[in-house]
Amino acid sequence: MKYLFVHQNFPGQYLHLLRHLAREGGNEIVFISEDNANAMAGVRRVLYRMPQVADGTGHAGARELERGLVRAAEVEKTARALARLGFVPDIIIGHHGWGELLNMEDVFPGVPVLGYLEFFYHTRPGLDVAFDPEFPLSPQMLPVIRAKNAINLLALNAPGHGQTPTDFQKNTYPDWAGHKMTVLREGVDLTLCHPDRQAARRVFVLGGVRIAPGQKLVTYVARDLEPYRGFHVFMRALVRVLAQRADTQVIVVGGDGVSYGASLASGTWREIMLRELADRLDVARVHFVGKLAYEDFIRLLQRSDAHVYLTYPFVASWSLREAMAMGCPIVGSATAPVEEFLEHDRTGLLVSFLDPRSIADGVLSLLANPRLARRLGRAARQMAERTLCLHATMAAYEKLIARLVGC
Repeated sequence: MKYLFVHQNFPGQYLHLLRHLAREGGNEIVFISEDNANAMAGVRRVLYRMPQVADGTGHAGARELERGLVRAAEVEKTARALARLGFVPDIIIGHHGWGELLNMEDVFPGVPVLGYLEFFYHTRPGLDVAFDPEFPLSPQMLPVIRAKNAINLLALNAPGHGQTPTDFQKNTYPDWAGHKMTVLREGVDLTLCHPDRQAARRVFVLGGVRIAPGQKLVTYVARDLEPYRGFHVFMRALVRVLAQRADTQVIVVGGDGVSYGASLASGTWREIMLRELADRLDVARVHFVGKLAYEDFIRLLQRSDAHVYLTYPFVASWSLREAMAMGCPIVGSATAPVEEFLEHDRTGLLVSFLDPRSIADGVLSLLANPRLARRLGRAARQMAERTLCLHATMAAYEKLIARLVGC
């Protein structure tokens, strides 16, 4: 088959699917994206460049749509060049979030499109923007948030079908869109992400951080250290954890940017929280290691005695799935995305996102009770084996693609 993938950041969500299709043989795989250093055998990349788009003087709610339409036009130019060279795909697979797929029906009419639908924004309480009372939602932002769905709505109105990885994410979309969407759960490489029961018996070294056998290690991972992923409440919880456990070190993974939510006028959330907690937090035992190579990330979670995963009611991170696969004892937020993966006291400890004391209690319980930690970690791994198997994900992809292509 001939596959055309579209995602501005190659390979995006399609790393495992691309590898699977390339290994199958007999497939022609073309991927339209912006430039980056990534490459993959069996995949031909075709690049486009996103031009600079001035913010202009229009309504703030229209800016994301404008950027999406500009991006769609650039992708369309690239796709038309492929068509002139004789490449007509059997299916187009891509992410709707940045508008890249909006014009594909004009270039390849009748070719089925499978678009990734990640999240539908709401202003009502219970989802991300109205969840954290520390950051109240101003009335002026309501129309801007509603307008963030403009590309989503255009995508749902276009020919094609949508995929999303969790029931929670599908349920954020309007009821009338349900028939155009399939929940296609994303798996983890269980052979690569696996427990290492001997890790705690060895000296663990990461950069300048050294964790000796017998010391306890608390871990936290996010793409960026920000409120959407609970960085602020995690840091506050550490005050109590470190005060009660002199044998504990903490490793924090993540960048200083902002992936989700409002950008800061200046500085970083790490700087903000260190200033707030300066007189109460033992910062000598909190190690910020930035973004890690994947091999180091795996070693870190295999060594973790208590892994903390927090999120607003928003898209769950890949790191949660990977932590489960590696048998981490997990303290997770009792928010809907996490509750779809973990059950309290069976596969993890679920705690109040908004309560640092509750988070600290969960961590301290795992550190004080190795038997509990082992039980939860083993159960998390077993749940990953049942629900996050990569082979099952590939089989579901193949079944859905075959249905859309009609073969």
